[in-house]
Amino acid sequence: QVQLVESGGGLVQPGGSLRLSCAASGSIFSIDYRGWYRQAPGKERESVAVISSGGSTKYADSVKGRFTISRDNAENTVYLQMNSLKPEDTAVYYCNAVVATAWGTPRGSYWGQGTQVTVSS
Repeated sequence: QVQLVESGGGLVQPGGSLRLSCAASGSIFSIDYRGWYRQAPGKERESVAVISSGGSTKYADSVKGRFTISRDNAENTVYLQMNSLKPEDTAVYYCNAVVATAWGTPRGSYWGQGTQVTVSS
């Protein structure tokens, strides 16, 4: 089994910054793609940023230039640095990882429990 544990959410004023972390543990052979998603009340979950094992990144248009995703492969941890936060960034942020638990086995998609980010004055 694979566990993803997020941390770093909270309440911040508009224009402020937060850094989210997501640590993966358990039966991990390799981690391919990792990403951050968010879901605001009454809305569908949306992709915020993803990063491949090679370091390639992709961002939602709404966060480009403000958010940065990075990963520490040695620690199986992915980060989301969020700057210039706006009220519309308020949501529950979820970490995702596509993981192989052993050589030659199908990869599975795993999710963290979510962390609340609230941007408000």
